[in-house]
Amino acid sequence: MNRRADMLNPKPLDPSLLDPSDYEAAKAMARSADPAVRRHVAASPLTRPELLYFLAADAAAEVRQAIATNAGTPRQADLMLAKDREVVVRGAVAQKVAGLLPDLNADQALQVERLTLDCLEALARDQATEVRGILAEALKELPGAPHSVINRLARDVELSVCAPVLQHSPILTDEDLADIIMAGPVAGALSAIAGRKSVSASVADAIARSDDEAAVTALLANPSAQIREETLDRILDQAPQHEPWHAPLVRRPKLPARAVARLASFVADNLLKVLQERTDLDPAAARALAEAVRARLNRGGAPAAGAGAAQPRGLVDFGEEELGHKGDKNGEKPAERPADKAARLAKEGKLTEKLLEGALAEGDRAFVMAGLGELGQIPLPIVDRIIGTHASRAVTALVWRAGLSMRFARQVQLRLAQIPPKTALMARDGVHYPMSDDEMRWQLAFFGLEDKQ
Repeated sequence: MNRRADMLNPKPLDPSLLDPSDYEAAKAMARSADPAVRRHVAASPLTRPELLYFLAADAAAEVRQAIATNAGTPRQADLMLAKDREVVVRGAVAQKVAGLLPDLNADQALQVERLTLDCLEALARDQATEVRGILAEALKELPGAPHSVINRLARDVELSVCAPVLQHSPILTDEDLADIIMAGPVAGALSAIAGRKSVSASVADAIARSDDEAAVTALLANPSAQIREETLDRILDQAPQHEPWHAPLVRRPKLPARAVARLASFVADNLLKVLQERTDLDPAAARALAEAVRARLNRGGAPAAGAGAAQPRGLVDFGEEELGHKGDKNGEKPAERPADKAARLAKEGKLTEKLLEGALAEGDRAFVMAGLGELGQIPLPIVDRIIGTHASRAVTALVWRAGLSMRFARQVQLRLAQIPPKTALMARDGVHYPMSDDEMRWQLAFFGLEDKQ
């Protein structure tokens, strides 16, 4: 009788002397008035799952936290604790559940996903930044993390949550990253993407179009980032007004000759020296650099960036002839800029589809874009954005706006916007646009374009 009374009203005990492997004793300990005793049971790997589930509703936060860290806790209890009122408890669950994934084989991982996906998704939606941050740090490099959870964390409004996942997670696809970039994420998120171990050409192109100076700087400083020559040209168009880009630009591996010549025309003297001291330039790039340096010396030397440097080139100058190309030596007249040429030919009535088709065949992307902008009365930066979406409907609507044929729109999709043939739009009945006029106006409205007056 006295023993039963002691069991129901236990006296304070030293928890270290208790043995949770004894089921009856453990039950009594779980009902103890002393939180330290209950916590000892909650933390023990020998405690039965049903007792851990019972203690998951304990009044003391330190007991629930012990349950949250216990690997033997049943998933149903973890889900309960993932919604606990205390941040420290929810954070402990996040760290534990994420930590279970790396050591599991494929079959076990599937089982754990079924049991814990709800738990992870609840934690990814947690109102406390600290909890979401713990989860992001724990999952950021795991190849077996659930895509839905990683995708949510990658789009978080707090940089401390989204940045680890954006920079490290192997779960995120190029399509995920491009969509996040297009959605305009929190400041700093693009820099995290630019710092990934591997940045594809399409993702690099999206970052370059973002007008995020810090992100482009990080992209240029990432030697593993795949940057197409045309993307590099677009960056160079704006580089004179973005001094933080200059140092990583002159150190980019495998710089094309044209890029070397352009850099030599505006970077500060100390960076020009870095460029001259590179030993990895191919012969064409080395010749272009020598020619650009001679031209710079003939002009009396170029001022340092930010102190009267050459005026920055905007998108309307895309494709202009640079140092080392015709029109820059012996006092010859500089080559006509694509935008100026398109405007002149339009005024003369000579800016025709046949002319643009020939330019497209010759690879003169800058003139074709300028021509589309001139005919459609669209600012060239918007033409550049539309082409850069690689979206067949938007690009087709652009050509329609310019008053050109669907046959030419197909060529622009394939050759200018680089849309795969299987996803490019085909002409209806071999001749007509496949969308209605209202559909195409709707596509253009996304870019702020209204009907031509």
